[in-house]
Amino acid sequence: MKRFFRWMGEHKIKTFFIVLFLILLAELSTIPWFGVSGLKTENPPETALMRQRRTEAEREGKPLKIVHRWIPLSRIPLHVINAVIVAEDGTFYSHGGFDWYEVQQSIEKNVEEKRPARGASTITQQLAKNLYLSTSKDPVRKAKEMLITLLLEHYLEKSRILELYLNLIEWGRGVFGIEAAAQTFFGKPASGLTVDEGARLAAVIPSPLRHRPDGDSRYTLRRKQIVLDRMLGRNFLSQSSAKEDSSSRPDQEPLQTMDATDSTATDEGDSNGL
Repeated sequence: MKRFFRWMGEHKIKTFFIVLFLILLAELSTIPWFGVSGLKTENPPETALMRQRRTEAEREGKPLKIVHRWIPLSRIPLHVINAVIVAEDGTFYSHGGFDWYEVQQSIEKNVEEKRPARGASTITQQLAKNLYLSTSKDPVRKAKEMLITLLLEHYLEKSRILELYLNLIEWGRGVFGIEAAAQTFFGKPASGLTVDEGARLAAVIPSPLRHRPDGDSRYTLRRKQIVLDRMLGRNFLSQSSAKEDSSSRPDQEPLQTMDATDSTATDEGDSNGL
């Protein structure tokens, strides 16, 4: 051992790079290189974020009951799907996992305000983080998130990524997935959500532990109106359907013609976003 430590002392630069390589190797070993492909047909029973929230609750001495129910994408109303897309990732169907325009805009905004004022995480990135990582903002976690995002985009169809996302993201304390959110906040299955309710759910995705979709806080109402305006602007809704809160679901796939400027993924310290 003495010879080993003497060698380290005599070769500090080599030692630094060896240690760095070993750390990198250890981090890479935690990437689900082969596990992601299984998501094509398997629905994960829980996520890393669920385990994190449970651990946090135990540490604080506050019991936490996880509410989570799975629902196929085909049973989620089209207007709800589109509300989430315009709220969180306007170019979801056209990018390969990253919205580089939003990344650039986010960097410029954050530098200007000297704080994380704007996020740029896509739906796929949020899914990668919630499924396998944590809410930590350290660079290593972000690098691992990018690798997992590429794996998700490589192995899964866009519709499957969207189905996983809607079923697994956090919508409140212990509330995960849109079916649980619909039942918890509106007392109905996700298949019966109205336009207004869908927009409310989409509005609070960036900060689900601070804002409730069934509340009338300034934040929720402002974000809900932004979502509705964008849906109207992209012909996802008609003026009449927006006013009538229609919950009908056209027999078609979610529309895919959003602009990069419609992406507003942000992060206020909760589970979803940057």
